Amino acid sequence: MIAAYVRVSSLTQNLATQRDAITRKATMLGDVDKDGAPHFAWFEEKVSAKTMKRPELEKLRELVRAGAVSRLYVFRLDRLSRTGIRDTFEIIEECRGNRCELVSVADGFDLAGPAADVIIAVMAWAAKQERLVTHERISAARQRMKEKGDPWGRPPRMTPAELDTATKMRARGESVRTIAAAIGVPRATVGRALAK
Repeated sequence: MIAAYVRVSSLTQNLATQRDAITRKATMLGDVDKDGAPHFAWFEEKVSAKTMKRPELEKLRELVRAGAVSRLYVFRLDRLSRTGIRDTFEIIEECRGNRCELVSVADGFDLAGPAADVIIAVMAWAAKQERLVTHERISAARQRMKEKGDPWGRPPRMTPAELDTATKMRARGESVRTIAAAIGVPRATVGRALAK
């Protein structure tokens, strides 16, 4: 089996860039069928890499440990782990020990080359530091907003006036579609606001 693992940190992010890059690399290596479609299994997640407990990653690792995966594509190593050197090497050693070739599309070096372990260690350390710095920045911004008395998080998608109008229209029996069209707000947004 040939597999590909793609991950983004939040539900609003898109996996398309990683999928496209992996598909191009798979085409170069001949891992596509005659119509150009990849003939491998995709493992996709929209979850932070601050933990190694990710359902799709765990399924994939079980397959690797069982010797069922001969090649694994990732966009970059930090898609697998951003928790540090030990976790990154644990996955890499699982691949190496079970004859699974790990192919990183965007990192730009051979993961099996003579200096690979040193480069991997530096990259794993940098990925963890980047995650920690991002967390510190978010915490500092949250604290600044709190001290100023400003609300934290995304601004509401509907103004109080729009919500009031939507609530009154709903009470009159209007559909969510009609309400959304009347106030110029996406239907899903209106539905979520009214459900609250």
